[in-house]
Amino acid sequence: MYNKETITKLNELDRKHYLHPTSSLKQHQESGPKRIFTEGKGIYLTDVNGNQYIDALASLWNVNIGHGRKELGEAASQQMGKLAYSSSFNNLSHETVIQLSEKLASMTPGDLNVFFYTSGGSESNDTAFKLVRHYWKMKGQPEKKKIIGLERAYHGITMGATSATGIPQFHNMTTSISPDFLHAAAHKTNCELGDKSDPDYFRSIRGIIEKESPETIAAIIVEPIQGAGGVIISPDGYLEAVRKLCDQYGILMIADEVICGFGRTGKMFGVDNWNVVPDIMCMAKGITSGYIPLGAVAMTERLRDNLAAVSNDVLFHGFTYSGHPTACAVALKNIEILERENLADNSRQMGPELLKGLKFLEDKHTIVTKSRVKGLLGAFELFEDREQGIPFNPEKMAAPKLVEECLSRGLIVRAVTFGGTNIIALSPPLIITKEEIEKITLILSEAIQAVKNNLKFQNA
Repeated sequence: MYNKETITKLNELDRKHYLHPTSSLKQHQESGPKRIFTEGKGIYLTDVNGNQYIDALASLWNVNIGHGRKELGEAASQQMGKLAYSSSFNNLSHETVIQLSEKLASMTPGDLNVFFYTSGGSESNDTAFKLVRHYWKMKGQPEKKKIIGLERAYHGITMGATSATGIPQFHNMTTSISPDFLHAAAHKTNCELGDKSDPDYFRSIRGIIEKESPETIAAIIVEPIQGAGGVIISPDGYLEAVRKLCDQYGILMIADEVICGFGRTGKMFGVDNWNVVPDIMCMAKGITSGYIPLGAVAMTERLRDNLAAVSNDVLFHGFTYSGHPTACAVALKNIEILERENLADNSRQMGPELLKGLKFLEDKHTIVTKSRVKGLLGAFELFEDREQGIPFNPEKMAAPKLVEECLSRGLIVRAVTFGGTNIIALSPPLIITKEEIEKITLILSEAIQAVKNNLKFQNA
């Protein structure tokens, strides 16, 4: 616990010098940071005032093995003492990136055995877009350059990743986005299988392909579960239908596993829940549990071999920190812990417990509805009248108010309000226990009651 003078100084310096990501600039300048954290252990974070919080979001869906794992710091320290950094440009290499690549190849589905490294999810998705366009160009089909994503999808905040994202707010932030990105209605399984009677057919992936011509489409990118869009789980049969569609039209399939990967959904990768093998798979977050920045792009050996056969030129794409030795060492230790402690299996086992808690909230509070969970990725929605399907007016800020009520009670969750929704998302560390899930449920229940009382007072 810090003294009052130190806390005041930290707040002042934060407000003066730190531009926060995905935050209200006006609110920050008026009030400073909401909380300043100093320590993490297990599923808990501690702030400068000594208050403890359950991190039920694993910070940004990424601290899969929990906070405070000294093994990862030791792995970083040992690697830094041996070889902190070395470039991989011009076919130079180092032992740690080779070891990580071999390890990942043993975990990824199918023949996704070739890896390109980045510093995070946005860079991974941008890399995938460039690679597929380069692939088709080298194959003599440069007109195949369009990327189809889904509405409500989130793929990152670099220029290409933002353009692929299907959430308008991220487009509106800038004056221009990249061309040749299209967005289809999500999860229209019957349409992707060819049902033209559906009124949304022409907004489906298949409908867009037919309109634009498959000769212009380079790839389709999908999240097995849409995270930032509101924890929207792909219905059974959907990813399989997209895979068949890509095969039918000669289009590459990209799976964005940035949130879903490394045990989050109860399987090592989200696509494993549906036994689908994409052509390219993008990873980040859980690959190091957030302890150090790292991302990766897995591609099939077939794609790599085809590129090698048709291109004698340099691959003019690479980041300074591609294959960073220290980041690779941390990833290896993180994966070792994931496997040693069977955390993907714990995610699978705790998923029903989390769903049980959310269903309890539905039974107790009439404004709670549409609970869904896959592994330890879950959400529920707030409706003014769930029986009539009437959502809360966006001006009532039901979900953001619930987030604040939870925070005041020592619980961190996330609100998703895109498109007027009031969704509460949860993705706790994969080490969580049944007792800790029950504790989260009780705090949520108290916070929901407080929001109900507040909204009732507003209506009075």
